[in-house]
Amino acid sequence: MKGVESVTLNGTTSGQGNGEQSVFDGDWQNVASRLRRDLGAQIYGQWIRSISLGDYCQLTGTLELLTPSEFSASWIADHYADRIRLAWSSINPAVRQLKIRTRPGSARFEMLQGNGGAERTAAVHINEALPVRSPLDSRMTFANFVKGQTNVLALSAAERVAAAERPLFNPLYLQAATGQGKTHLMHAIGHAYAAVNPDAQIIYMSAEKFMMEFVTAMRRKEVMEFKARLRAVDVLLIDDIQFIIGKVSTQEEFLHTVDAIIGAGKRLVVAADRAPQALDGVDQRILSRLSMGLVADIQPADLELRRAILNQRLAQMPDTQVGEDVIDFLARTISRNVRELEGGLNKLIAYSQLTGKPITRTLAEEQLKDILSACRRRITIDEIQRAVCEYYRIDRSEMSSKRRARAVVRPRQVAMYLAKVMTPRSYPEIGRKFGGRDHSTVIHAVRLVEDLRRMDTDMDNDVRALLRQLEA
Repeated sequence: MKGVESVTLNGTTSGQGNGEQSVFDGDWQNVASRLRRDLGAQIYGQWIRSISLGDYCQLTGTLELLTPSEFSASWIADHYADRIRLAWSSINPAVRQLKIRTRPGSARFEMLQGNGGAERTAAVHINEALPVRSPLDSRMTFANFVKGQTNVLALSAAERVAAAERPLFNPLYLQAATGQGKTHLMHAIGHAYAAVNPDAQIIYMSAEKFMMEFVTAMRRKEVMEFKARLRAVDVLLIDDIQFIIGKVSTQEEFLHTVDAIIGAGKRLVVAADRAPQALDGVDQRILSRLSMGLVADIQPADLELRRAILNQRLAQMPDTQVGEDVIDFLARTISRNVRELEGGLNKLIAYSQLTGKPITRTLAEEQLKDILSACRRRITIDEIQRAVCEYYRIDRSEMSSKRRARAVVRPRQVAMYLAKVMTPRSYPEIGRKFGGRDHSTVIHAVRLVEDLRRMDTDMDNDVRALLRQLEA
């Protein structure tokens, strides 16, 4: 209490450890005894027993009560401050106000409680296991999330949850495979809601973290604090809910937390890699609660969205030069999830910066061969020929025939192009699958289709449609 004389009731300057502090200690023993009787042994043991005495200001009649954590200070101030102040006034009327704060070195929270009511005066850093405002990734915002046909519902729902107005659904359940953007959306919700509600309490955590912290709270006999902290939030974001398995007590606590959040009108967002009904080993009551709001799925990013994601990433690095052929190659080849796609691009950029080599398709094939090998669906030339013939409505035999009519040659060239970009086959191997043609014929077809895609919108649309069909 800097700037104000801090003294004991006798007028002697006091501090922690001062012998005159015995005046406070005697009074506190009487106050604590009364609180134990009024509040009961359980509440007393959970919240009051850990309180110690700080300084006393004779000028204002303010006595400090010190707690072990930021949250316990907040909880005691909100729920028991009036009862404690009345007990003090009956034991020692000189104590007119209480300042409840954390002990030095702990996360700090102060609440000034007196006859005039309560006023929050400070809330600094938090070093609890479950902070009031969880750290959110600054890169994961709505502005950095690329919208596409496969994620439009989930994005719109997430924006609605983060808005100031109360959403029409609660909870929001985001369903997506690994690396498709559900975690990004959860962080974006936290950022956006904090922007319109600066004082909001927001917690983001994984289901695994929830279980670990609950078990720790039980071991430390701090379950009441764990419960209170989670249920006091304005927005609770739980990721990877498919891992909420194990002990019945953990699932029971999660169920009660969900009920408390929804019942209080707070916002709950959960994410998983599967639908609620497909969660194994999860209590049916939890599944029912998670299904009662909106289940919004995110489908794997299509070719257009993957290309847009790469272009957005490159737009943030104007000094990095990557050709359209490389972008198209990465977007077509790394199709399992967005995280791998961005990781592949990042690796190429880092390699180029460290070695000074330009980013070319050849470099991409060399440096990303492990990723490309894992991501490539084993599409066969036979599948490609079948799809092209169906698309252009020609007979399958035309892929190997000697006919040179334009209506046959162009589809055959497109099939050769797709065989090169979608399979690991060499030019000679592809030529043999097209009636034993020479490898130079295949090279000519590939280059011609590449040129036509740049100049002819119809040709580009045809190839895009076939790529989507074959990748599906």
